[in-house]
Amino acid sequence: MTKLQLLIPLGLALATSWSQAQDVHLARNLAATCANCHGTNGVAVGEMKTLAGRPAAELIQMVKEYKAGSRPATIMHQIAKGYTDEQIRLVAEFFAAQPTKK
Repeated sequence: MTKLQLLIPLGLALATSWSQAQDVHLARNLAATCANCHGTNGVAVGEMKTLAGRPAAELIQMVKEYKAGSRPATIMHQIAKGYTDEQIRLVAEFFAAQPTKK
């Protein structure tokens, strides 16, 4: 095996770990887009559903249903289609970890 053949996998591993390190706030940043309707950190004001403190599995299931069009909504069908399964998981875990009150 040549040095180049050894360096390529090492370089890819380093690039992947660097990329992940740059995204330590990715879940929070993605979740911030939900604040207009669901409140800061998922604590809603008014009639909108609070997302904070809800189980991640429940949130993931809800968003998947919106994405599939099987759950009634006004705008969530379009919003959900813009997220990958990994992004949905990150956002759901972020909201699940938030306290339900300010």
